[in-house]
Amino acid sequence: MLEQARNTLQMEADAILELVPRVDEHFSAAVAMILDCPGRVVITGMGTDRLAEVALNFPDVDVIVNVQGDEPMIPPEIIDRLAKAFEAESDLKMATMKVVMREEDYNNPAAVKVVTDNNGYALYFSRSLMPYPRNKTEHYKVYKHVGIYAYRRDFLLQYAALAPTELEKTESLEQLRVLENGYKIKVLESDFQGIGVDTPEDLAAVNELLSK
Repeated sequence: MLEQARNTLQMEADAILELVPRVDEHFSAAVAMILDCPGRVVITGMGTDRLAEVALNFPDVDVIVNVQGDEPMIPPEIIDRLAKAFEAESDLKMATMKVVMREEDYNNPAAVKVVTDNNGYALYFSRSLMPYPRNKTEHYKVYKHVGIYAYRRDFLLQYAALAPTELEKTESLEQLRVLENGYKIKVLESDFQGIGVDTPEDLAAVNELLSK
């Protein structure tokens, strides 16, 4: 994941800031060594709060892309596309990614589903199957949400200050806080089919793939 972030076209080496949850300082030292940029690792809290912690200290940053550790296979092109989306839409506040979901994941609650409107903005995220195929058409698709986010800095700070919402707590999906408060999330589509690491089995699959 660290190498993928460093390979993006939109970021220069000194613009990469690795956010490490406050769990293991030995891990943060290893991250600094991998990135070859000591001092660019920040030990943070968890969730959106960890991004807001850092954003407060970087007032000149406009867009923040959060490449999460549980999506180690994210290609650099996706990071670039998310960053460029903010150039195309000056009023864009937040963006993320979706891919067509494999049918075997339809009933897997760890594989988060997303539905969007005709303009590519999120209508809802859920761990349940959606849309439900009550009348399944030939164009029926289920989209998996890919856990990478990009934010305008000012909106990130605003988002982190919002209280958790009922749907967010019910689904255990932090991004629902944005929708419940009336804000929009742009969802770009990709054909990327990586392995999100949500279970020990996922981790074993990624390790096997990386060892080849």
